Amino acid sequence: MKIYYDENMPFAREFFGSLGQLQAFSGRELSAEQVSDADVLLVRSITKVNQALLADNKQLQFVGTATIGVDHIDQSYLRERNIAFTSAPGCNAISVAEYVISALVVLAEKYLLNLSSLTVGIVGGGNTGTRLSEKLDALGIAYKMSDPVLAASGTDNRDFVSLEEILACDVISLHVPLTRDDENATYHLLNADNLATLRDEQILITACRGEVIDNKALLALKEQGHGLKLVLDVWEGEPNVLTPLIDYVDIASAHIAGYSLEGKARGTEMLYQALCQQLNIQPTLTLTELLPSATIDSVEIKQEFNEILLNQLVKMVYDVRRDDAIFRQQLSSQGFDTIRKTYPTRREFSAVKVTLANQASNDVPHQLGFSNPSK
Repeated sequence: MKIYYDENMPFAREFFGSLGQLQAFSGRELSAEQVSDADVLLVRSITKVNQALLADNKQLQFVGTATIGVDHIDQSYLRERNIAFTSAPGCNAISVAEYVISALVVLAEKYLLNLSSLTVGIVGGGNTGTRLSEKLDALGIAYKMSDPVLAASGTDNRDFVSLEEILACDVISLHVPLTRDDENATYHLLNADNLATLRDEQILITACRGEVIDNKALLALKEQGHGLKLVLDVWEGEPNVLTPLIDYVDIASAHIAGYSLEGKARGTEMLYQALCQQLNIQPTLTLTELLPSATIDSVEIKQEFNEILLNQLVKMVYDVRRDDAIFRQQLSSQGFDTIRKTYPTRREFSAVKVTLANQASNDVPHQLGFSNPSK
């Protein structure tokens, strides 16, 4: 069995090596000829899996994407050919939520904001929006959530509000899939009209899909002198970025919010488990066995937890300013995809054990996702 996998999938050789013959590929450059003899195809979000890609392949049995989003997969075509498909919902939700927390910590320091006084509007109540809401709960930060699909489902008892109410919050954080063809389409969800209603002191964060915000309308707003603070991890037209917009962005990065080692590797593990089920064999590996220890893997806190400690603890594990610097310095010379391909190892909060000495602090670090060595 020939298994083709994206070269940016961590631990792919460890997970899939015993299941077949492995072949790595560059996600954006994969051609129909290359994949013509694949039995299994494992991709990330930059590879479009459709009839054009699979035209020369007559034997494909399984397609998996190690990502939350599936807008790059023609699922109807796969069903027509009876090709099994799976995604990895929630695999990098924690990673994206921690990107947002790091961005908020950095902006609070930069603009002298009191995080506990802010209200965060979360657009999207799926895995990522939910993980973010949990971390905001841990920090005592108020939030509101909008998700018309979940609100109408009748199966989710959370209190959802309108997009208009979200756009009045101090912070707006976008975590929706990209959809185009229904009444709840998210393509250009933020456009010239509703962007114009935002206030100078607000913060807009997007770490979902670039096309959810009309980038040209956003650039026009900023060129008019609007003071909106921007955190953009995703860009319309990736890998081709609207470069004039970068100068107006507080934190800019190359679609890497979900790129923690745990986030990417969790996607690999989920595809491994799904393929084992497809092949009717028992999985023999878990991610826990493969993850290395963090460079700094334990910390002791000896005082009450506050925003200064939060700033230090979060940035010790992940300081989003590193990714902003990489993006600004390397985009023109290296390119968007190379930044993603060569992304330095980043860990999640859970990689660090936090000990609370003599119960001097409350339990916020553990609620935020840091490991508790006593458990």
